[in-house]
Amino acid sequence: MKIKYIIMLFAILLMVPIAMSAQDSIPATDSIAAVAEPVQAVVAETEPVEEVATLDSGNTAWILTATILVLLMTIPGLAFFYGGLVRRKNVLSIMMQCLVLTGVITIVWVAFGYSMVFGTSFMESGHPLAFIMGGFDKVFLYGITLDTLTAGNIPELLFAMFQCMFAVITPALIIGAFAERIKFSGFLLFSVLWAILVYNPMAHWVWGGGWMAQMGAIDFAGGTVVHINAGVSALVMALLLGRRKGYRTTGHPITPHNVPFVVLGTAMLWLGWFGFNAGSGLAADGLAANALLVTHLATAVAAVVWMTLEWFINKKPTVVGFCTGAVAGLVAITPAAGSVDVLGSLVIGLASGVICFIMVAYVKTKLKYDDALDAFGVHGVGGFVGAILTGVFATQFITGTEGAQGALYGDVHQLWVQLVCNVAAIAYSAVMTFILFKIVDKIVGLRVTKEEEAIGLDITQHGEMAYSEDE
Repeated sequence: MKIKYIIMLFAILLMVPIAMSAQDSIPATDSIAAVAEPVQAVVAETEPVEEVATLDSGNTAWILTATILVLLMTIPGLAFFYGGLVRRKNVLSIMMQCLVLTGVITIVWVAFGYSMVFGTSFMESGHPLAFIMGGFDKVFLYGITLDTLTAGNIPELLFAMFQCMFAVITPALIIGAFAERIKFSGFLLFSVLWAILVYNPMAHWVWGGGWMAQMGAIDFAGGTVVHINAGVSALVMALLLGRRKGYRTTGHPITPHNVPFVVLGTAMLWLGWFGFNAGSGLAADGLAANALLVTHLATAVAAVVWMTLEWFINKKPTVVGFCTGAVAGLVAITPAAGSVDVLGSLVIGLASGVICFIMVAYVKTKLKYDDALDAFGVHGVGGFVGAILTGVFATQFITGTEGAQGALYGDVHQLWVQLVCNVAAIAYSAVMTFILFKIVDKIVGLRVTKEEEAIGLDITQHGEMAYSEDE
């Protein structure tokens, strides 16, 4: 019966925007007459008409490639990275969660998510809901044709799909906090609601012309929208769900079952992140080249720093440690990739490697919360480090003479904007995640039973085994 309610709720969520978008479409016939006379007047003018934008094939080819790269970050990248870190009895549950989010969030995004973030009807009309969403004028990509272009003179259809991949991976990152102990039905319902009520408003505020964008916040590729958002929610979920059965009271980590999977996942994430960051300028140009450079450099620095700290403190450099450090660097450089140079990249890589290591190796152990795969320690903390340091190291050498610059170059206000917006993001994510947790837990429940957890989620939630009994 509870599964039936989830399906019914999902169907209702898909249908509501269709009805609302009809209201946005009603004035269309009247508008033809309204613009007829101005159009005729323009034709009558003798002054030259502004040249119509044409598709940029180079930019389009690059963003097509970048979109594919970002998809690879979730499947198979994150699926293997997280899957290798859990015990063998739970690896399929991780992979299934990544797979199902790729499917379901894509449907929600095309249905109305894109319109919530990048629509304009609410903002243009002064609708009260304009604070949290753009409108429902683009539900099911209504009005977007093959010839509709957006920034960079790329098809808006392509831009919608590029952004879809961000919407897919963000709730998938939270999986790392509640791994090995969440019901599949509760996970799915929570993730859909979270994408609609937490991710979409945050993306609208930063990328869709919302209040954070109007303040001048810099988030080139998702430090705030993706990583802080998901990381803070991950911490709330970990605290509310409680520790895993078998997770020692000292906070000792559970040994990964397949380190080669972790390496494979890290490699796919590292590769895909070039599309994530270098694609966010929506052009194949010097900014994309710089974004790729600083992304790779910060990642390398953070990985080596993490390995060095492990080597010095624990006397052995580990593969998992190097991989975790790499992801921390990738996360931290994300908001800054379009505004910092080599100096900023080096400092961000160094800072993220050190701070995230401390959070994972010491703070989590001390406080004994079970952020199973360090979604908060790496994504939440790393995203915040990167977002704040963006306000320090942003330079007009990259952003241009009229672009933003950080406190290091004389603009302390930019640092203040970064701090205010990201603290607001933390508060919103935490409160909304708490509310959604309580609602979903009441409707379908979120935590599996102790018996199901002991057996493993692969069997109890999906009826499958990753490895045969004779292995």
